[in-house]
Amino acid sequence: MSLSEAEAIETELNPPFFVARPGELKVPLVFNSPHSGRIYPSTFLAASRLDPHTLRRSEDSFVEELFGFVPDLGAPLLHAHFPRAYLDVNREPYELDPVLFRDGLPHYANTQSVRVVGGLGTIARIVSESDEIYREPLSVEAALERINRLYTPYHETLSTLLLEAKREFGLCVLIDCHSMPSNPVAAQSMGRPDFVLGDRFGTSCSGELTRLAASQLEAQGYAVALNKPYAGGYITEHYGRPHKAQHVLQIEINRALYMDETRFEKSAGFERLRASLETMVRGLVPGIPGLAIPRAAAE
Repeated sequence: MSLSEAEAIETELNPPFFVARPGELKVPLVFNSPHSGRIYPSTFLAASRLDPHTLRRSEDSFVEELFGFVPDLGAPLLHAHFPRAYLDVNREPYELDPVLFRDGLPHYANTQSVRVVGGLGTIARIVSESDEIYREPLSVEAALERINRLYTPYHETLSTLLLEAKREFGLCVLIDCHSMPSNPVAAQSMGRPDFVLGDRFGTSCSGELTRLAASQLEAQGYAVALNKPYAGGYITEHYGRPHKAQHVLQIEINRALYMDETRFEKSAGFERLRASLETMVRGLVPGIPGLAIPRAAAE
């Protein structure tokens, strides 16, 4: 007997995400890895026309492990267990593609966004820029189960973490952690830098903080681009309020630095990159605008 959408979520995605909390908040940083989940529900695999290996191409593999050091520095790390191909929390809650569903969408659904048109709404229609995920149209009920049981509590948790940091320090900085393929499919692309930092062109984060993060990485020999081709998604746009002392910086990491992109395995560069990221984060803390960090937390 096959499981329903709700049953699959309850039994196979329990818990659906995890917060690695520090023993004590020491810095106003919150880290988020929304796309590194790699538990693929059986109902999703049964509905897909793609094999599990192909579905993983949209996954930010091991990103939550790259940032696994942050609780030791006094910051929380939130990461999803469900995969991006199943539900994308870096979208509006109801960016839904009418082509994907067999019944009518609710009136509040956003069916016209650029992301929806490109097949990458809250419930993605494609992976790898062109591979259709599903064998047949979905029910709207299945989509709403994913949104209500996964998306909503995920964002409630993220909002709480930001509020806790802001209450403690008077401001907060969300680092939204992602990875990017080293060889993009788009023919016009000429390859990728090591990192792309996105601050929605200065609207989601203090420019001073963005430049400091870039300089910390460049000082270690990495090539860094700003906002192109990734300026930040829904999370960056929605939570970034620099004028209210709430900053969001998206970081995209070239997967060739730390993994075999074909076999989905860590490479010899994983530990070096992890150490580089820790150096960057430690260098970032003293430069957070308007923050007075106790000496012990900055050491």
